[in-house]
This record gives sequence, C-alpha cells and structure tokens, in this order.
Amino acid sequence: MENQSPARICVIGCGHWGKNLVRNFHQIDSLYGFFDAVSTRVDAFAAQYPQARAYRTYDEVLEDPKVEAVAIATPAEQHASMAIAAFRAGKDVFVEKPLALTPADGTDILNVSRSTGRIAMVGHLLLYHPAILALKRLLASGELGHLEYIYSNRLSMGKIRSEENALWSFAPHDISVILLLTGHLPVQVSATGGAYLQPNIADVTVSNLLFDRGTRAHIFVSWLHPYKEQRLVVIGSKKMVVFEETRPSNRLLLYDKQVAWNGQALEATQSQPVPVSYEPDEPLRLECQHFADCVRTRQQPRTSAEDGVKVLQVLQACQRSLQLNGELVQITGSAVQSIVAM
Repeated sequence: MENQSPARICVIGCGHWGKNLVRNFHQIDSLYGFFDAVSTRVDAFAAQYPQARAYRTYDEVLEDPKVEAVAIATPAEQHASMAIAAFRAGKDVFVEKPLALTPADGTDILNVSRSTGRIAMVGHLLLYHPAILALKRLLASGELGHLEYIYSNRLSMGKIRSEENALWSFAPHDISVILLLTGHLPVQVSATGGAYLQPNIADVTVSNLLFDRGTRAHIFVSWLHPYKEQRLVVIGSKKMVVFEETRPSNRLLLYDKQVAWNGQALEATQSQPVPVSYEPDEPLRLECQHFADCVRTRQQPRTSAEDGVKVLQVLQACQRSLQLNGELVQITGSAVQSIVAM
C-alpha cells in the first residue's frame, strides 16, 4: 500500500454531512475534488481546500478521467441516479446511508456496479466504530452467550427533515448494527409512530424485529426529544453489553447477567459494569480510509451495496407496518409482505 499513490476521490454534496467527508478524505490525502449544487458552498470549500479541484457540475466530475471514485452525500432520493451514472462513467462509488429510498433502487445500484466492475460501498458508519467491532468480537467469542435481545435508542432535538421521516433518517445506523450482530434479516417486523410537526412525516417511530431462534430487537428513533441519546443494549444468555455514544468515557460496558432461582422465585442481582477497551480511532476516518483502500486494491468493501439493500428491505418493511398502524410485516428473501390476520 505504501508504494501506491492515494486514491483520487471527489465528494459530491458538501453540506451537513458531506463537509465531514471532505475533511476526512483530505486528511488521508485522497481528496481530489468536490462538487455541490450550491455555488457559494463550492466557493467556500475552494478557498479552504485550494489543492483540490472545485467542480461546477456533476457531469464535469463524471467526464474527468482523473477522478477515480465519487463519495455521494446528497439527499437520498438522488443516490440511485447519481451512483448509477458514476458507475457507467467508470467511477467507484461510496454512497452515504441510506443507499437509496427503495430496495428496488438499491438493487439497481448493486446490479450496475457488478455489470460495470466498479466498487460500491454504503456509508454504514457504525460498522467502522471500534466499539461496535469490539462488541461484535465479544459476541463471536461466546462470552455473551446466545443473543437474546437488542434495543437501540437514537434520539435528539433535530435535525428535522422534510424529504424523509425519522425512521429513514436515523434507523439505518441501528438496523445495520443489528444485522451485523444477528447475521440475518429479521423474519418479521412491526412499527408504530407519530407525525406531529409535518403531515405524514413521522417524527417518532418504534420498530420491533423478530429473528430466527427467538432473538428480538427494537429501535426507538426521534428527532423530537428533549435531549440527545444514542444507546445500544445487547442482552445475551450469559452477559449484557451497553454502548452509549454520548457518554464522555467508558462508552462500552460489560455486565454479568446474574439471575438465579431462590426457592420458587427468580432473583436478579445488579452487577457492576466492566469497561471494555477499544482503540479511540475516529469511525469516519476508518470508513473513508477503507473506501480509499478498496479503490486501490479492488477488494470488496465491508459495507457493500448488498448490505445496503438488506437495510433497505428492513426499512421498507418497517415503513409498510408504520403506514398500517403497526400491522406485522413479513420479510422472506427479497419479498416484503403484510401478514393478514386469519
């Protein structure tokens, strides 16, 4: 790797999240250029990163043979068309979550990337977080026992969107982690929520997932919450783990699960948590470096377009249940269908 020149990556969309991609690709020497539909934003980034090329149109990016790859951080409804255009222009593509707004569009991204021989990576950031990787190792080692239950809270006051609801804005993070830990799609889901600020755009949702072998998960997301909370709790048959991103320290804690019969009653004993250590690397830096490495080595990304499609399948099933006021929705292979009460 040290003998190879840096990947030449152009960031598409330099707004709320794209600016972080620009910063990180610059810091790993892979920022070749950037484009944003807002011309004043392009001017500001051109002044901040004079060594990178400022593009004025997306076509200009696609037509430049020196651009090897694009990192797309535009609104989600543009992801599919922009990614497919980049593949056909011979570029590798990193797409921020969600990969697209439907599994069908996500599958189109996957299929075109395969037919053109290009790298397709989705930005499931938490799967590059050292704490999540440490949690996965704990589970894989057997220390937690059988995976029984997972719950995730992702709550804050804003950022409120109009093009997607809180489920689609927040839950992809948690769904990607839950699929990593379980290794499977759920067999059925249900979801409920409420739209209080804008018609038909849910500000708060609770999604319930059922997996084979009885593992369950629930995901609570809201952008209408008085304080920020990002908490993941994993319950195994032997031990339990809590990951709390908003804590200043000891963000990953391991608990013994001390439950035993005392006569004819079950008693639980509160155990003291043990901090789990992990490398303090910035997840976004690791994610950007991984994409740059994939561009250079042609390896398949850890978060591939196929993984992105699976997350979209779960999101679509939850959205359908949300629209049906919590009706169970089944996921079978690539199909999503409502369960009709007998």
